[in-house]
Amino acid sequence: MTEKEKMLAGKIYDTSDEELAAMRLKAHKLSARYNSVFEDEEDIRNKILSELIPNIGKGTYMQGPIQFDYGAFTTFGENCYANFNFSVLDICPVTIGDNVFFGPNCMLATPVHPFRYQERNIKYKEDGTAYDDEYAKPITIGSNCWLASNVVVIGGVTIGEGCVIGAGSVVTRDIPANSLAAGNPCRVIREITKKDSIKYKKELF
Repeated sequence: MTEKEKMLAGKIYDTSDEELAAMRLKAHKLSARYNSVFEDEEDIRNKILSELIPNIGKGTYMQGPIQFDYGAFTTFGENCYANFNFSVLDICPVTIGDNVFFGPNCMLATPVHPFRYQERNIKYKEDGTAYDDEYAKPITIGSNCWLASNVVVIGGVTIGEGCVIGAGSVVTRDIPANSLAAGNPCRVIREITKKDSIKYKKELF
């Protein structure tokens, strides 16, 4: 297996691999370029996004700033929205459905480091190149979800369709579909039902 194949399979891989380093640098440059372009330059923004994230659905919009580790390993469905300071560490695949909303300062982080510092600390090859033992787990977010401000989703988590994740949550376990969940660690509070419709909230109209 190549180091990229190992990484995407969730195995320990060489973080200093030249192919991966080049892909990261490209993604970081494209992220910075996107962040320097204003909203009224839509054509330029869309061109950068299509290069950064080849698997992006129609109508998906990112306010920026954004930061992607690779971009190539993230898939967006249609009509998604990401507010300010959206970060994706897509060491393993990140799969996002249609109509998913992200509030400000959300992070999707697939990497996992060893718990024991003896294995986690930076190491050096004979030529002086630094590397560390690292692996990752994929993240899947179903369609029609809303992740509010400052939500962190860690590797290995699947969030089911139609969920709302409360502000400040750290999602460490799977969340079943149509759940209202919040907290650190994030826990299911209750199911979202028709009774949650805004038509019952007369104070809003």
